[in-house]
Amino acid sequence: MDALALLSGDAQTFLAKVWASRIHLHRTDPAELVGLLSLDDVDHLLTSTAIRTPAVRVVQGGSVLPSSAFTRSGSIAGQPLTGLVDPRKALALFDGGATVVLQGLHRYWPPLIDLVRDLELQLGHPCQANAYLTPRGAQGFARHSDTHDVFVFQTHGHKHWDVVDVWEGDDPHRGEGPSRDVLLEPGLSMYLPTGTPHSARSEEDVSLHVTLGINRVLWRDLLGDLAKQVLADEQYAEPVPPGYVDDPSVLADALRARLDGMAEGLSGLQPEQVAEDRAASYLTGRPPLVRGGLLDLERLPALDAHTRVVRRRHATVSLRDDGDRLVMGLADRTLRMPGWLRPAVEQIAGQRELTVGDLPLDPQSALVLVRRLVREGLLQIER
Repeated sequence: MDALALLSGDAQTFLAKVWASRIHLHRTDPAELVGLLSLDDVDHLLTSTAIRTPAVRVVQGGSVLPSSAFTRSGSIAGQPLTGLVDPRKALALFDGGATVVLQGLHRYWPPLIDLVRDLELQLGHPCQANAYLTPRGAQGFARHSDTHDVFVFQTHGHKHWDVVDVWEGDDPHRGEGPSRDVLLEPGLSMYLPTGTPHSARSEEDVSLHVTLGINRVLWRDLLGDLAKQVLADEQYAEPVPPGYVDDPSVLADALRARLDGMAEGLSGLQPEQVAEDRAASYLTGRPPLVRGGLLDLERLPALDAHTRVVRRRHATVSLRDDGDRLVMGLADRTLRMPGWLRPAVEQIAGQRELTVGDLPLDPQSALVLVRRLVREGLLQIER
């Protein structure tokens, strides 16, 4: 799935809007967006699963209700469970005008897990997914702005948005521009940059929309991390010199030396290596997705040279050499293996699917490597 194309159309047009911090609207096939989270899906989550807080919040009159208003306790194998959503209470609140918020859907709802993973790989910024179920003619939150970028799309009903284009006009410092009225319906998605004031109210039918939050990594974040790396040197752990209150030049002279040292430390960093390390850290910092892993383990004993294996859809691989060892970065872990395996590992990383016997290894080594990577969640045995 090309998540960026689905949500914004042409990627270049979207990026131009991002850098200009402007609102962007895109229309696509309604079925593609509705299929990500339908009203029936939300009904299932609220009434037929053991969903718990904080995966669910309820908002009424602009305020978040205490969880006790819509939860109950329970137990599994004699162990107490708290925060279980009580379907009757939740539905009664919804019927009375409250908005039900499903939080963190990128962690437990497969279609949005896939979408968010694709979006993260395309953007290189951490993303999240929430959904908002609002009854007819109601409003959840009052006008506000978010501290992250947002993609929002409707999957049921209609919702009227009042949005302020903050950077309206040529001068980005002029403050807020005029409000824009946007009627979201299935098939229409909207991008709102960080800090965009907005509010939304449902129309004459029940409304369900999904928001994808993009937690942008800013240049100040990256440069700040590099500065911390340089400042970890012991010379910066010393206290500033005494006496500078009476004679500021004492501090100025010492500061000049430290600034020169810091500049030298930063200039010694290699941008290519920093970029590679940053990318590897991003890829290995996300939780793994190993759907079907149990079935793979059941099939593993029958693995042979003719078995076809598939690299998991969202699996990413980073490789680097460490002496005579190959360091392989996966979703949440790092593997170390003999360096002579690099050609085979590069083939696995570069192909979507292959046969065990295709690897440039002797038959036994190929089986050992593939078994290991199936267990680690990189490869999946073709069904």
